Amino acid sequence: MAHNVRDATDATDATDATDVADVAAKAGAREWAGLVVLTLPVLLIAVDLTVLGFAIPALSADLAPSSSQLLWLVDIYSFVLAGLLVTMGTLGDRVGRRKLLMTGCAGFGAASVLAAYAPSAAGLIAARVLLGVAGATLMPSTLSLLRNMFREERQRLVAVAAWGSAFSAGSALGPVVGGVLLEHFWWGSVFLINVPIVVLALIGLPLLVPEARDPSPGRFDLLSAALTLLTVLPVVYAIKIFAHGDELKALPFLVVGLLFGYVFVRRQRTLADPLIDISLFRIRTFSAAIVTNVLVVFVMAGSLFFIPQFLQLSEGLSPLRGGLLLLPGAALSVASGFFAAAAAQRAGLRRLVAGGLATAALGYAVMTALPLGHGVAVITVAFCLISLGAGTVMTLTNSIVLSTVPPERAGAASAVSETGIELGGALGVAVLGSVLSSAYRVGLDPVEGVSSEVMGSARETFANALRQAAETGGAAGRSLAGAARDAFAGGVQLTGIVGAGLLVVATAQAWVLLRPGGAAGDGADRGDGADPDGGAASDAGADAGTGRPLGSTVL
Repeated sequence: MAHNVRDATDATDATDATDVADVAAKAGAREWAGLVVLTLPVLLIAVDLTVLGFAIPALSADLAPSSSQLLWLVDIYSFVLAGLLVTMGTLGDRVGRRKLLMTGCAGFGAASVLAAYAPSAAGLIAARVLLGVAGATLMPSTLSLLRNMFREERQRLVAVAAWGSAFSAGSALGPVVGGVLLEHFWWGSVFLINVPIVVLALIGLPLLVPEARDPSPGRFDLLSAALTLLTVLPVVYAIKIFAHGDELKALPFLVVGLLFGYVFVRRQRTLADPLIDISLFRIRTFSAAIVTNVLVVFVMAGSLFFIPQFLQLSEGLSPLRGGLLLLPGAALSVASGFFAAAAAQRAGLRRLVAGGLATAALGYAVMTALPLGHGVAVITVAFCLISLGAGTVMTLTNSIVLSTVPPERAGAASAVSETGIELGGALGVAVLGSVLSSAYRVGLDPVEGVSSEVMGSARETFANALRQAAETGGAAGRSLAGAARDAFAGGVQLTGIVGAGLLVVATAQAWVLLRPGGAAGDGADRGDGADPDGGAASDAGADAGTGRPLGSTVL
């Protein structure tokens, strides 16, 4: 194996001397201004993951998508992202991360215009595919450029906190931005908002962000790139079908995806220049960070899919009012990232990550109180808790990933992390959205005075039910609307139980995998005395892959 754990450790140790030398030349004003520019593509990705939430009713009225098309409109973007991130991250290491980032930004702006003026649901889905292709160049490029701009440990942690806060804030602000735009414009405006951000990024990147690439990247393996797509897409599609209850149809896709995944892993082990250094996953803290990121974004994206619908359709709020109710959660997601950076040395990485996951679990558990309290207040409190926990966790886990590899391999490692994040977002919408849809359909009982044909349409989506109720009118229409609202609230309650359960599992795995010490050969913990539980001697854990304490920094 060309790249094993020992190689990764030796490479990282070799860069330690460089990092020490870099302390005397800390990042200056240009680098910090460049960090602001690097957060712009992150905002693009995060906002586009969630901005459709409040636009779904308007989209449904204008383009009349089926229930299946409606889910694809939201999650096809993330599926394509997840399938291409590793390829794009490795490509950036070779051709130049800034160059790839600028190309992706330009493509993202063009695809946003196509999406805004899509004439049909199928056309919008196609535009979202193009957004996914362009977006796949953005996330790994920004994080790997950050790794090269901020080599001093303390500064890098603050930069990662800013990067993570931009992602958390963008995810939370997506529905807010959508609500403001839909209050005054048509649904296509939620895509056109990307264009001025793209323009600012294209101006600032060449001025403030230096180019970076792997000086010895090796050969780019096209077959491995194809195998990543053939692995990710069938598995994601299988999970999507399985969540709808069609296990037999899902099984062939799952098997195909897993087989291609096996071939991919086998190929990476034999290549001199693999697309992914598989041996990184033998580092306990690296694996824990990836799994935790997947689960956190899973529940965050899932909540941002159904919470806007609940506020707008069930509670009758306007897009603007519903979006403003999510602002406290957005603020908490930003603040929590910087809190994690400041508190990790004293509190310890392990405690903070587990505490953040437990806080998010509490947020999902709060949703189960919907039948007992005021829906708007319950959902607002739940979202605040979810955002607080997610912002705390993602700052620390992303720092672990960056600390695992030397700067020249930052693009590939970042791509692995971002693949997990985007896959988690896609699965969150697909699985939790499908759980909610299934619970809604089962919970919507026949209504007296409403035909079976109308009930069939009402069970497709909550928006369909309200439209059918308005068309039916009279007592029957009011009964149908009330029954649909109750069924949707019941679906949110069940989704809250599922989300809380997953986060409890995530809390337990993080507590176990981020424990101090480890077996011999664990690249994350090697006899340095570092203690992830915190304390003066630990600095909240060791640098994954090197086992060394990080001085006065967190990770």
